Amino acid sequence: MKKTLLMLCLMALGSQALANSYEAAMQAVKNGDINTIYELLKRGLDPDTTDPEGNSLLMLAARDGELPLVELLLAQRPKVNFRNSNGDTALRLAAYGGHLEIVKKLVGAGAMVNTPGWTPLIYAAFSGHLPVVQFLIEAKADVNATSENGSTALFVAARNSHGDVVRALLAAKADPNKATELGATPLDAAERAGFSDIVAMLKAAGGKNGKP
Repeated sequence: MKKTLLMLCLMALGSQALANSYEAAMQAVKNGDINTIYELLKRGLDPDTTDPEGNSLLMLAARDGELPLVELLLAQRPKVNFRNSNGDTALRLAAYGGHLEIVKKLVGAGAMVNTPGWTPLIYAAFSGHLPVVQFLIEAKADVNATSENGSTALFVAARNSHGDVVRALLAAKADPNKATELGATPLDAAERAGFSDIVAMLKAAGGKNGKP
């Protein structure tokens, strides 16, 4: 009886310790507190611990641009291509935020440049992060990959008025006439948004209108 009670007490204490470590880890990542994460990892914290939305510690650090923390976590050999509940990876989130050095570290650690659906390149183009776009192109990103709705990096860059990104993608042989699932082309997107300079670039590259 006494042994059973002792075991239950130890189990309860262990569960509480794990809960405390989890909360401490989530708060530390949020604050970019590398020292706390380092100590927790030494005490056995799983580097692939996730928040309620399925974001791993690496994903959270990459999303928030915490380079030293990303480097620390990568040294623990986490799952670099882990996906959250939205299907995002650490590389996608870093690309969306324009965190070039983190993007480089993740690619160097084996992060997939070409993923199904919204690729890191499309995310970077959507946000207009030219240095990230250029790096991903050099890393063999598929410039004509499409998201779930058929949008390409060129389409989202044209729609969001990122002229320098449009120019870089066209130079990398992005297809100016690849249409979305609704038949809209990058030229359609640029014309509807009233971006005359991008319209001119796309027409010079052979861009045409899609379905009416």
